[in-house]
Amino acid sequence: MTEVGVRDVAALARVSTGTVSNVLNWPDRVAPATRERVNSAIGQLSFVRNDAARQLRVGRSRMIGLVVQDIANPFFVDVARGAEQRAKEFGYAVLLGNSDFQDDQESTYVELFSEQRVSGLLLSPLHESLLGLQPVQRQGIPVVLVDRDASAQGFRSVSVDDVAGGSLAAEHLINQGRHRLGYAGGNLSIRPIHDRFAGARSVVVATAYCSITPFTSKTLTAEDGRVLGGELGQRVRAGDIDAIIAANDIVAIGVMQTLLAQGIRVPDDVAIIGYDDIAIADNVVVPLSSIRQPSAQIGAAAVDMLLDLTPAMSTIFRPELTVRKSTAASGSAHGRRL
Repeated sequence: MTEVGVRDVAALARVSTGTVSNVLNWPDRVAPATRERVNSAIGQLSFVRNDAARQLRVGRSRMIGLVVQDIANPFFVDVARGAEQRAKEFGYAVLLGNSDFQDDQESTYVELFSEQRVSGLLLSPLHESLLGLQPVQRQGIPVVLVDRDASAQGFRSVSVDDVAGGSLAAEHLINQGRHRLGYAGGNLSIRPIHDRFAGARSVVVATAYCSITPFTSKTLTAEDGRVLGGELGQRVRAGDIDAIIAANDIVAIGVMQTLLAQGIRVPDDVAIIGYDDIAIADNVVVPLSSIRQPSAQIGAAAVDMLLDLTPAMSTIFRPELTVRKSTAASGSAHGRRL
């Protein structure tokens, strides 16, 4: 049987999900006739809230904690904005913590938010091990992981299919006649970075006369990209690489800066594609092709899951390819989304 969620109740009662939430949490705020209609829909659908969601009503602040990996990355800024806007609809505020790719900093924020008795925790984790979240769960604080599918580990999560995203990037480059790919940026122990590379590699392995070489970095900053650009430039000049998949747009822009400074032409000598499709991708000196993630939707969906508006354990968005000049052959459409 399909699990019934708040959205189902709202649809049957012909009200918003926010009204259903108010009936469940603060019934005095809702007009009696509307409250009766919502309760009737709850009864008809046999809707039952899960235990984690009920904790949001008991002894908690009106705050939701959000810990991201890198607040300098516009992707996470948009995730935070989406979460904040959605949380505000239900009377919650979002406290933001930046782990900055530091394990101890991530742990510090998780502990701090727990001590502050937040109503729930949204976390973009650095590593596969989630043992550090056990004390949070023991306190009854709901947890939703962001940018990581962790349903197999018993955590609710909102993510993008990064394997599919990496595949899209590699397929596009190969269709443009590129055969010697480089994968630039990030630590392959971080799940999204690993999955993007795995997706690209699967396409390369299935294609004759193609190769892919990873060039890793500790973090995912523009400076990392500029440093990697030095090594990649040498490989481009040697004929070893004719296309680059960057782990995110920020790294891609850094790589491009170094390559252009070396006199290497993009896309004539080497094609470059990023990941995230941040706003600036269309405004750099060579507009950047990218794999788009619906970042604000991810943040909003994570809040929905935390507030029990979504019954599923996992929400996985599909990425999209946006083609711009950094990979497009002469005469190709600019800004085309596939």
